[in-house]
Parts: sequence; structure tokens; C-alpha cells
Amino acid sequence: MILDAFFKIENKKKEAKSSEENINRSILKTISWRVIGTLDTLVITYFITGTIKMALSIGFIEFFSKMLLYFFHERAWNKIKLGK
Repeated sequence: MILDAFFKIENKKKEAKSSEENINRSILKTISWRVIGTLDTLVITYFITGTIKMALSIGFIEFFSKMLLYFFHERAWNKIKLGK
């Protein structure tokens, strides 16, 4: 009985850890999402302004700013148990 209780605790710990994303996965998700988002921004900016220089300038700035915001947003949500 004691061993059964011990194994139940260990299994719960493993389940909790497996439901969390590791930091490397969060980084890869951040980069891949940002590439998609930046391409979208480049296209929209080009259609609005008609200049590739303006589109690239805006795209470059938002690529890094939104990547940082998304990364910290993702890590914060990883700590929230809602829906897990």
C-alpha cells in the first residue's frame, strides 16, 4: 500500500511535468510564429504604403518587439493551470 501511494505521487509529478512546455519549445514556437506574423505585416504594410523600404522597416521592428512579448506571454501561460 505504501509503495502504491508512492508510485501514484511519482506518476502525478511526471504528468504535471509532461503538461508543461520546456523553454526550448517555447523559443521555437516564438520564432516560427513571429516569422509568419512578420510576413503578414510586410505584405499589409507594402499594400498600404506601396514602398518596400517602409514595409521592411516596420517588419524589422515588430519582428523583435513582438517576439519578446510572445515569449513572455507563452511562459506566463505555462504557469497558469487553467485548462490543463
